[in-house]
Amino acid sequence: MRRPILVLVLLFPLACAPETPEPDHQKEWRSVLERKKAAGGDTSAATRQAYADSLAAFVRKHPNHSRAREVYHRVQLEFAEELMALGRHQDAVRFYRSVLMHDATNPEAHRGLTEAAERLAISMEKLEQLEKGMSHRDVAGILGKPIPGWTVKTRHRGLTVEAWYYRTTAGGIAGVYFRDGEVFAAESNSDAPLGL
Repeated sequence: MRRPILVLVLLFPLACAPETPEPDHQKEWRSVLERKKAAGGDTSAATRQAYADSLAAFVRKHPNHSRAREVYHRVQLEFAEELMALGRHQDAVRFYRSVLMHDATNPEAHRGLTEAAERLAISMEKLEQLEKGMSHRDVAGILGKPIPGWTVKTRHRGLTVEAWYYRTTAGGIAGVYFRDGEVFAAESNSDAPLGL
């Protein structure tokens, strides 16, 4: 008879032991949301970046917090859209892919990734929109900015000459050439010369 009592006595403390409570992320989450309030409206890029960084840190620390992941993906998509508007398509691709790594069915990320990838390769029609005298900003608005490493800048006899290179939809390479910040020529090795 003693043996069953002994077993019950040993099991009783285990059954009554308090469960380890789930960590309370609420205080930390509220701190992130306070940064969001500060980043709302017409605030500086630094304030918005501080909010995005605090949100990213929270998601890394608490990957199972579904609301934080959802909000973080929304911020990434908004940032990707801003990059697209600036012609930074390669950078936008990274953000769209990041969202898709965690949410493979996100339709907005799929659309954005497709559009960004299409803009990385330029068409002859887009090249033909260029005109002599256009600025860097004008060209970036039509073609986007070149991917990193696809620009060359030199100074010669007091002039600054810069070349921006792009992949073409025909599988070739196109070049846009600036003299002191203004377009003076453009060409593509996969199509006929441009009439600039």
